[in-house]
Amino acid sequence: MTEAIRFLNPTVLAQISDLELRAKTTVEGFLNGLHKSPYRGFSVEFTEYRHYNPGDDIRHIDWKVFARSEKYYIKQYEDETNVRCQILLDVSASMGYASGEVSKLEYGKTLAAALAYFMMGQRDAVGLITFDDQIREYVPARYRRQHLMQILRTLNHVKIGSQTDLQKPVADLAFSLSKKGLIILISDLLDEEENVIKGLQQLRFKGNDLIVFHTLDDAELTFPFDKMTEFVDAESQETLAVAPKAVQKAYLEEIEKFCSFYRQQCQLNGIDYCLLNTKEPLDMALSSYLSRRAKSF
Repeated sequence: MTEAIRFLNPTVLAQISDLELRAKTTVEGFLNGLHKSPYRGFSVEFTEYRHYNPGDDIRHIDWKVFARSEKYYIKQYEDETNVRCQILLDVSASMGYASGEVSKLEYGKTLAAALAYFMMGQRDAVGLITFDDQIREYVPARYRRQHLMQILRTLNHVKIGSQTDLQKPVADLAFSLSKKGLIILISDLLDEEENVIKGLQQLRFKGNDLIVFHTLDDAELTFPFDKMTEFVDAESQETLAVAPKAVQKAYLEEIEKFCSFYRQQCQLNGIDYCLLNTKEPLDMALSSYLSRRAKSF
């Protein structure tokens, strides 16, 4: 097993303190140009310069810069990116749960960082929103190297929030978006199911492409408990003592219904749905999903 692959174990990956290194390590396994740009041409909104590459339209060379430096530079604009993407990360209290060393939030942070790193490598404009019952941090979608570092710094300082109310932050986002694009939601979706779907429908109604990464802990999916256990609701702090074997079958049926509901509703609304288990190596989960998604471009 190579060092790079070893790092992709979620437990080991979480021990890497440098979030940029985590993102880079995760992405290296599948960064192979998974989609082609659906956009062509240049807008009027200038962002920065980049080096001229063979095949670029020479009309966009800045000749004044050439006169000073004797090097060819192209003016780059916001709409020269492939996709304008906003990543929504759930930071509510339930995301802090971990049956092992990696919480859902830590897994979600690494996923958000990896997606931002990957998409900016594809010249996509990426932004970040963290939320619980309201928007906590908002980083608008842009494409620059410095902008990636701003996203990583924001993720590094994420703190566990309070209760989940996905509909309100999503409604605020839908209202504020002036351009349609790609929206990626990373959440355990532990909220009123109908409210979650209504929120997602608002975003779809505006013409956005949506991906939902439904992030759950392995224990939430498999219910491996075999002794009398006291469960604590992370958001309400209510406690419940349970004899696991008496409820295991019913619980597993309910969790399957819970995931199936979101899978089916997302399919009906034209939303990509991907269930993630925090026990799984992130690169394996993502490379399988992204390879499948790439075929639709």
